Amino acid sequence: MTYSSAQRRSTALSVRTEFSPFGNKLVQSGVVNSEQMRQALIESRKSGRPLTEIIESISGKQLSPELLREYKKHQLFELKILYGVDSLDPEVSQVGNTAVGNLINSLIPVDICRRHNLVPLSKNQDQDPPSVLVAMVNPDNLEASDDLNRILRPQGFTLQRMVITQEDYQQLINQFLDELAVQQKKLEKEKFTDINQDLENLDNLDLEDAPDEAEADLGAAMKGAEDAPIINLVNRILAKALHDKVSDIHIEPQEENLRIRFRKDGVLNQAFDPLPKKIIPAVTARFKIIANLDIAERRLPQDGRIRRLFEGRKVDFRVNTLPSRYGEKVVLRILDNSSTQLGLDKLITDPGTLEIVQEMVGRPFGLILVTGPTGSGKTTSLYSALSERNSPGINISTVEDPIEYSLPGITQVQVIREKGLDFSTALRAFLRQDPDVLLVGETRDKETAKTAIEAALTGHLVLTTLHTNDAPGAIARLGEMGIEPFMISSSLIGVLAQRLVRRVCSTCRLPYTPSPEELARYGLSVSQNADVIFYKANTLTNEQIAQAKTNNQICPDCNGIGYKGRCGVYEVMQITERLQTLINEEAPTELIKEAAVEDGMKTLLAYSLELVRQGATTLEEVQRVTFTDTGLEAELKAKRKSGLTCRNCGADLKPEWLDCPYCMTSRFQD
Repeated sequence: MTYSSAQRRSTALSVRTEFSPFGNKLVQSGVVNSEQMRQALIESRKSGRPLTEIIESISGKQLSPELLREYKKHQLFELKILYGVDSLDPEVSQVGNTAVGNLINSLIPVDICRRHNLVPLSKNQDQDPPSVLVAMVNPDNLEASDDLNRILRPQGFTLQRMVITQEDYQQLINQFLDELAVQQKKLEKEKFTDINQDLENLDNLDLEDAPDEAEADLGAAMKGAEDAPIINLVNRILAKALHDKVSDIHIEPQEENLRIRFRKDGVLNQAFDPLPKKIIPAVTARFKIIANLDIAERRLPQDGRIRRLFEGRKVDFRVNTLPSRYGEKVVLRILDNSSTQLGLDKLITDPGTLEIVQEMVGRPFGLILVTGPTGSGKTTSLYSALSERNSPGINISTVEDPIEYSLPGITQVQVIREKGLDFSTALRAFLRQDPDVLLVGETRDKETAKTAIEAALTGHLVLTTLHTNDAPGAIARLGEMGIEPFMISSSLIGVLAQRLVRRVCSTCRLPYTPSPEELARYGLSVSQNADVIFYKANTLTNEQIAQAKTNNQICPDCNGIGYKGRCGVYEVMQITERLQTLINEEAPTELIKEAAVEDGMKTLLAYSLELVRQGATTLEEVQRVTFTDTGLEAELKAKRKSGLTCRNCGADLKPEWLDCPYCMTSRFQD
């Protein structure tokens, strides 16, 4: 079939009037026919997909770069006419990724950009007033303009708009997000490597020694904190601490150097050789930067927090800075409980003690106190108790500072003191939330203690912590807070005091026989421990460890420390009628402790000595952690009253013995 010249002109005219110039060109060049072009336009309007993408899908042909470029020019021309503002073509007008990133980070947040499909391009300080140029997919979006003006006007800027295609916007914002992800990954990725690799580069830092921290130049500290060697050094300090499974990091400025120590298994050890003094300001500033602290404030203590990814898990560091003579000391507490297994049976090795604690935790209401110094495992014990009660039928709420564990199925509240949310406020709110079990992270004041006791008396099980040396001391501590004795005796179920002792390394431990004098110091006798194997830790000095590593003779489990891991030591004082009477009579702590031991309480000393007999720890650890004269005195008094210790020589006796076989003294002799 042939067309006349008039018919061809008529067809061309209808195509030109039906489509845009770009559409007309596609039809005339045979890429698509008129019907396909109409379908593509309808589909583009409905789905929002680019017209060129739909045409390529319909025709099965890839458009040439020339056609794509022409479509882009036509699209930008239409947008310019539609909105009455200039259009942006990133391929023609070079857009600086650095400038865009700086503006997003400092002026217009990325969530605003993504919400309204816009990108800040540049600041023009030469105008009066200064302006910020923003490329927008829809410049007529009033909500977007309001948000931008609310941000820009307080900063003294006016808004200058340009229009941009959806595809170009997506490309620009993706470039920023990709670069942000790379920076975040670089910041969060922890890789354990030798610290000496960065020490070699520290001489290049332009930092001068300052005789006084107050005179240290803040600009130099900031510059040093952003230098690659310092950034890597700080990252590797954190990584090595996590690799070595330590609990605390101490960054300590000294007169001649910077000392870094790690606390592992409760003991501080030097982690690295002393570092140069001149890096102290930069290292301190770096820790403060990543903890979001004020680096200009060096006269007052500050608290912050760092969160990092390490081997696929999230780890938090609690950070505290303290001004000292030679600079700010930085201490980081590592909160990494990913490998901790909760459960009272996993913590308490003594069957009798475990049974008592489980019975206490199973009560429907009352107050349970957990006492001990910082780092003694109180929070782990509390959450192990909660895990025993955690079920769909129990409503459990906790208030903590900070939240150290995540337990599914419970409500956890973080203390925010600056907003007025403290322990007592949260606890009062819990009482209106139909609770069954409540955990209060720490009881320090009368208001919190009184609210917790009132909750315990009104049908709730309340668990909380106190800082006391032993279980009986908790009674006196509550009294010091102003709590009436009758409220203590009627609400308190029991007190769990605890410590952590290091486990002696089972691979390299050394068996030995203690002298009678050494045993007697702990209230032990040779006769009662004749069949017990005692162990010493094979602890090496730093020089011996280095030599052993050189000779490949180091213990593979403890690396020459002699200890590996820790185990709990527990003292459980369950409140009996006798103890209730003593509490109401405001009896002294020594009398309460003596009565509790007579009623069957195993003291911290007795528990730890049992671990020694089992070969789990050493007498040196008992001396370091749990040995006290008052603990020994309570043990011996209870034994003497029960007739199980010779009144003459102090030897342990068996119940069936009437006379002491060592000094031939009658057990019942006055």
